[in-house]
Amino acid sequence: MATLKHLGSKNADYGAAEAYLTFEHDEFTMKPTLDEQGRLIPREDYRLSTLNCGGEDFAVACMRSNLRYGKNQRREDVKSHHYIISFDPRDAADNGLTVDRAQALGKKFCSEHFPGHQALICTHPDGHNHSGNIHVHIVINSLRIEEVPFLPYMDRPADTKAGCKHRCTDAALRYFKSEVMEMCHREGLYQIDLLNGSKNRVTEREYWAQKKGQAALDKQNAPLLAEGITPRQTKFETNKEKLRQTIRKALSTAASFDEFSSLLLREGVTVKESLGRLSYLTPDRTKPITARKLGDDFDRAAVLAVLEQNAARAAEAPATPRTIKDRLQAARAEIAAPKQDGVQRLVDIAAKRAEGKGKGYEHWAKIHNLKQAAKTLNVYQEYGFTSPEQLEAAIDTAYAEMRQASGELKMMETRLQRKKELQRQVLAYAQTKPARDGLKAQKSPKARDAYRQAHESDFIIAEAAARYFREHGIIKLPARKALQAEIEQLISQKDSLYNGYREQKQRFKELQTIKRNIDQILRREEPNRRKEQSHER
Repeated sequence: MATLKHLGSKNADYGAAEAYLTFEHDEFTMKPTLDEQGRLIPREDYRLSTLNCGGEDFAVACMRSNLRYGKNQRREDVKSHHYIISFDPRDAADNGLTVDRAQALGKKFCSEHFPGHQALICTHPDGHNHSGNIHVHIVINSLRIEEVPFLPYMDRPADTKAGCKHRCTDAALRYFKSEVMEMCHREGLYQIDLLNGSKNRVTEREYWAQKKGQAALDKQNAPLLAEGITPRQTKFETNKEKLRQTIRKALSTAASFDEFSSLLLREGVTVKESLGRLSYLTPDRTKPITARKLGDDFDRAAVLAVLEQNAARAAEAPATPRTIKDRLQAARAEIAAPKQDGVQRLVDIAAKRAEGKGKGYEHWAKIHNLKQAAKTLNVYQEYGFTSPEQLEAAIDTAYAEMRQASGELKMMETRLQRKKELQRQVLAYAQTKPARDGLKAQKSPKARDAYRQAHESDFIIAEAAARYFREHGIIKLPARKALQAEIEQLISQKDSLYNGYREQKQRFKELQTIKRNIDQILRREEPNRRKEQSHER
């Protein structure tokens, strides 16, 4: 599968490109690799050619042309364009691709699509990751030295004139990718669709961040592995990859865009839509990451398609869980789910800044505080409070009601446990009835002793149950069905008490949060009030 990559360079040293192509470089730092004498190490195998350089060195020819036309003299000018065509590693064995053949294909591609530009074409037999993929580097001077015909990817008259510069627009890069696909199909090489994007779009910067992070993690884990200890983390993930996993997790359950946004917000990720495009803002950043930089799976069309499928699947599913276990899990999840519209505590930004939080977190915290401050004031007014003293009294009352509900719940739990223990003893005593009846049927003491010894475990259980009945003053055993009905009624009462206790606890916490937020708001506004008073004086 051949791929095409483009890099623009503002480096005025054109010789640096040739040095990189012909000498060994460290794959992480991109600095030249030196031998023991401090000399550059030539690459073992490569093919190098130039175009439109007039027999001169590539760097000399480019600088001479730039001076003649007065171009590429400023620091911000793009001096050269670097295109890399990487072939599938399988092409060497399956399709007879060699370094010489790849070099010939690169020269032809360059002459057809970059006419009039001074170019450097170099083919390497292997990549950074030693996967065996043959690849061709095409480095062109951004300045055009000859007038050329109007090509399909050009859209301005200046794109054909000498003394003007090459522009790698989105349309041009798309055209080059289609030409690479056509070249591979024509030459019988492996190829994938380069025009319809990828599910995960990994940039050059993210690729190297992952490589460097993995190398650092491997170095950190080396002492543990030497001691036979399994490290907690063996695979390094970039922040973008973690964001992709968070988004996919939310997409796996959400059935609407609001639910999708809510699930991401729980993880600290804010999803934004602008001009029909989605972007994702994480707490550690001030600038959102666009879906385009993450991959095609995260753009608006793909997200809405997945949400639509989830909604259709949910509509076809049964309304209630089928098994008791599913119903219990659904009830627990509903109880444990945080209240999204409730008041949350304000963030102490100064304290978090002192802990080392960055600007991204501070940006998120400011927005969070503004939203929660507005909610706090709204709820404060809904309760009808007119003074902090009323709020304090309401907190005391809510605490007392919560403690009372907790006490009633504990009493009910104690009653329920006693009834369940009674039921256990009654059932155990009933199971020993055949053994007890068999003892009565024995005629002689010797036979009764032998029978008791043979059924010793049953008599131990029966005597323990009888002792329990005597200790609790139970003379007549309750009927098992009536006892089961009483236990079920107690369970229902306990659930009702628990729901009431949970509501009281939630109200108490909400009032506490309101008080803390108001105290923090007043503390924040106190310096401003002091300044106003000083101005009035």
